Amino acid sequence: MAYQYELPPSLIAQEPVIPRDHSRLMVISSNTDHQHAYFKDLPKFLCAGDLLVINNTRVIPARMYGYKPSGAKVEVLLLEPRIPPHQWLALVKPGRRLKPGSSIYFGPDLENPLLTARVEDCDLDTNGRLLTFETITDTPIDKLMEAFGEVPLPPYITDSHAEPDQYQTIYAQNPGAVAAPTAGLHFTPEVFQALEEKGVQRAEVTLHVGLGTFRPVESEAITDHKMHAEWVHLPQSTVDLIKETKARGNHVFAVGTTTTRTLEGVVNQEGSLKAYQGAVNLFIYPGYQWQVVDGLITNFHLPGSSLLMLVSALVGRQRLMDLYQDAIKQAYRFYSFGDAMVILPDVYRLT
Repeated sequence: MAYQYELPPSLIAQEPVIPRDHSRLMVISSNTDHQHAYFKDLPKFLCAGDLLVINNTRVIPARMYGYKPSGAKVEVLLLEPRIPPHQWLALVKPGRRLKPGSSIYFGPDLENPLLTARVEDCDLDTNGRLLTFETITDTPIDKLMEAFGEVPLPPYITDSHAEPDQYQTIYAQNPGAVAAPTAGLHFTPEVFQALEEKGVQRAEVTLHVGLGTFRPVESEAITDHKMHAEWVHLPQSTVDLIKETKARGNHVFAVGTTTTRTLEGVVNQEGSLKAYQGAVNLFIYPGYQWQVVDGLITNFHLPGSSLLMLVSALVGRQRLMDLYQDAIKQAYRFYSFGDAMVILPDVYRLT
């Protein structure tokens, strides 16, 4: 497939860099040139008056461990909320025998459950289950779910000693994601201070990252791939800053593919850039006509992923594959705890 590449397992980052801003940064400065720097150098490559848009979602303790009535252990991975306030779509393992009407118990042991989840239905699209959570005590359900859950790391991180807060951005605010918007993990207060001193402004959006983000594109024609809908919030204050930035001829940088899908998704769905709260569903690949985003800060993504195709819509598929080969040659660290790339606005968008 055109978006496949071979990655040595040793380059899959298992631990975050400390300090965060000492991760490496590949700078794509034109349609032919790129250079190697460190993330702490990012302010050098942005201009006064530019706007940085970040995703302030916060990863929830989405992985929970419970029991079947038989006492067999069950692992639950929350994907997204459904009917408020306490129904969730979740992956359940092992889940084949958990039919509608079944229960999962959470607590110190099976004899002392504090929280239950009832299986309401099966979801054919994800092979998951719709779960309704109920408390057996006076403790609020949200508090119990947090107590019995843990922040889930991606499956390719198999040997990590990272603390839960290392898989959160320093500006994580709105709980709801089951995976981190990883391009933002590199930022430190020092980088933000340097950007502010240079005159780079900052705005926020929210997109609660779900597992659909990482679902591989398996269809033979990429146009047949269906993206999973994602919940976003684009506030009016961010819309205003984007319009002011564009009006004076400066550039809008999206921090991560999630921010990119928020901004471009709202424009494509609503017909213009406006305040919005709800679902978006946009698959960006080469040939896409960019409406909002001028530059992108992103990590190095999995082969065959929709994220790889989104980035290639900015730089061209072959160029991106060549850049990835150079990153491998230079021993960059890949995926969630890995290094970063910034694509500057002067890069030629190959369609």
